[in-house]
Amino acid sequence: MPSDITVINFTDVHFEHGYRREILEGVSFSVRAGMKVALMGQNGAGKSTIFKLITGKLKPQSGTISVKNDFTVATAHQVFTPAERELSITEYFHTVCPVDEYELKRRINEVLNAVNLVADTSKKIKSFSGGQQARLLLAAALIQKPDILLLDEPTNNLDADGIGHLLLFLMEYEKTVLVISHDADFLNTFTDGVLYLDNFTRKVEQYVGTYYDVVEQIKARIEKENSQNARLAKEIQENKEKINFFAHKGGKMRLVARKMREKVEAYEEEKVDVRREDKTIRDFTIEAQKDLPSTIMKIDSFSIMQNHQVVEKPAKIILGKDQHLQIKGPNGIGKTTLIDSLATGTAAGATIAPGVRVGYYSQDFSALNYDHTVHQSLVEAMLLGDSSGTEEYLRSVAAGFLITSHIISSEIHSLSEGQKGLLCFARLVLQKPGLLILDEPTNHINFRHLPVIAAALNEYEGAMILISHVEDFVSQIRIDLTLDLEK
Repeated sequence: MPSDITVINFTDVHFEHGYRREILEGVSFSVRAGMKVALMGQNGAGKSTIFKLITGKLKPQSGTISVKNDFTVATAHQVFTPAERELSITEYFHTVCPVDEYELKRRINEVLNAVNLVADTSKKIKSFSGGQQARLLLAAALIQKPDILLLDEPTNNLDADGIGHLLLFLMEYEKTVLVISHDADFLNTFTDGVLYLDNFTRKVEQYVGTYYDVVEQIKARIEKENSQNARLAKEIQENKEKINFFAHKGGKMRLVARKMREKVEAYEEEKVDVRREDKTIRDFTIEAQKDLPSTIMKIDSFSIMQNHQVVEKPAKIILGKDQHLQIKGPNGIGKTTLIDSLATGTAAGATIAPGVRVGYYSQDFSALNYDHTVHQSLVEAMLLGDSSGTEEYLRSVAAGFLITSHIISSEIHSLSEGQKGLLCFARLVLQKPGLLILDEPTNHINFRHLPVIAAALNEYEGAMILISHVEDFVSQIRIDLTLDLEK
């Protein structure tokens, strides 16, 4: 249970990223020992920035941040960096926990058991599935024995069993936890409160209760503010009409009109700024490539992992225009390895018809060049399309995915993971692929955007291959064929 001891305290914190781009503006909040707190907000609002301020990796321009003396903080990040993926588990864990060999081995065994993962610690991190890497990220934080655990999108890539194990772990975990997640159902299970980073005011709103309690509180607040403003607007209008009447009467009536003007000014000051909700991306369409052949892709065989061995399986799958295939299976069976080989044309048992453009949404955003600006990346995608679009069209597509003028000139490596995901969808719209391949496209994405994305995928008229562990998302998309790798 939470105690009365404050372990994290922000007081009037201001933080800017780059030239005059304010991320936090007078942010104040506190977290007590033992609390389980959700940190929520729009993609790119600055949630991960708050984590970096807590750990001391970033410093505020003004204000104070205090973490209880002698309390250690560890972060389970969203993804491994490309350099980290080249390390073995043992090598990586030693970078975050520099203890002697015997103690490191003991701790690794302990934390891998805690995250329910059996793994050869001499293998490189890149050889593990996305779901297994998610568990390794959590284990890497736990091995530091933190008093405050920061989790950044911990459910990404996890299957149902993985999410269930994580929930059980968090409910039994007695130390302080802050979680960034867009999974509302996940958050509602274990949180004591919510820190909501408002993208418009750049302040943090602090609420007590589960995520769904907070949703109701925000809804009630907005209704109250709208009602108050409506009442004041009516009073203002009625008084303005009386002012016009009395102002033309002369004499003492002008004094009455002046008094009423003062009352109108007071009413205007009483009006409040209604809390604005996070923006949702615009409805969009991924137009399919023109003149597609009747057979876009054939899969005659595929490989999976069984008992740590590569096993070949026969298949008879033919994908044509307007056919959607879902690939299913537990973490570690080889879904991402398979889909990556299909997207890159290296799968031995599959062929893509000549001339078909492949639009690939990879879970690690490997299709993006992190050194490019967002604008360069969008231009590249548009040139791959079957028509020469204009700069105006490119910027219109970008704006639909909340890629604003200051974001479009940024280098991709500076974007949040959620913004990278929205950039990938913007690229797909510009590219107009004939074969659309998506690996966990809900990862990092604000839950408000998911119905819009699901509707676009449902209507896509080319061939599509989809991997997603989010059943509610998949249920909104037409699936014509299913390949269950476990069966």
